[in-house]
Amino acid sequence: MNEVVGRDDLLLLTLDTLRHDVAVELAEAGRIPHLARHLPGGTWEKRHAPGSFTYASHQAMFAGFLPTPATPGPHPRLFAARFAGSETTAGRTYVFDTPDLVSGLAAAGYRTVCIGGVGFFNRQGALGNVLPGLFQESHWEPEFGVASPTSFESQVARAEQVVSRLPHEQRLFLFVNAAALHQPNWFHLPGATRASGDTRQSHAAALEYIDRHVGRLFAAMSTRRRCFAIVCSDHGTTYGDDGYTGHRLGHEAVWTVPYAHFFLEPTA
Repeated sequence: MNEVVGRDDLLLLTLDTLRHDVAVELAEAGRIPHLARHLPGGTWEKRHAPGSFTYASHQAMFAGFLPTPATPGPHPRLFAARFAGSETTAGRTYVFDTPDLVSGLAAAGYRTVCIGGVGFFNRQGALGNVLPGLFQESHWEPEFGVASPTSFESQVARAEQVVSRLPHEQRLFLFVNAAALHQPNWFHLPGATRASGDTRQSHAAALEYIDRHVGRLFAAMSTRRRCFAIVCSDHGTTYGDDGYTGHRLGHEAVWTVPYAHFFLEPTA
């Protein structure tokens, strides 16, 4: 990462609430071809979330604690704040001297941009300002939020605008929090109604919806130079699993998440 930072653009796309099992099933069934073509080996890596809900998980990720490989460690991290005694900071780790990765990348010359999705990024109250407030530039509209059936394509359109107006020499760290998978998601399942409610099937349909538009995001991020992309879930969620519904709880479906990182080669 010490070679990547300063040379390449960076993208962190969190597919908010995406379950690992659903992500794996859809990749294996060929239902998310645009995502799958970038996954190493065509498969998601199984990891453990750093938090059981959006706010906690993103606070951890922005401190350098991305989802941890679901095998015994320690596992060297891509990014880490400088502090004594860290067992997961290695020679290939990009170490920053600020309280969070976002400001660390800004100090390294990156333009830091947030395109928010769920309520913790909506800047409509004090709490909703904390995470987007880390960035030099942040965007949120109701059309990006959980209640919008067109949330991800609206976010991608904003990302295209952000990229197009940046000077070519300016490095970019773009963070996108995709809200489409989060409840409510029933409207992504053909034939479903509000009375049908959210289900594991509508959750899967929401991932298919994201896949239909993610290619535009990847294309935009590869128009200027090579981009290092991280695509992962921040936590999963439950749909009646063992009697549980939702997240912010300690169920396997919440703590286990899909993860991938890869390069997007320049197209220009």
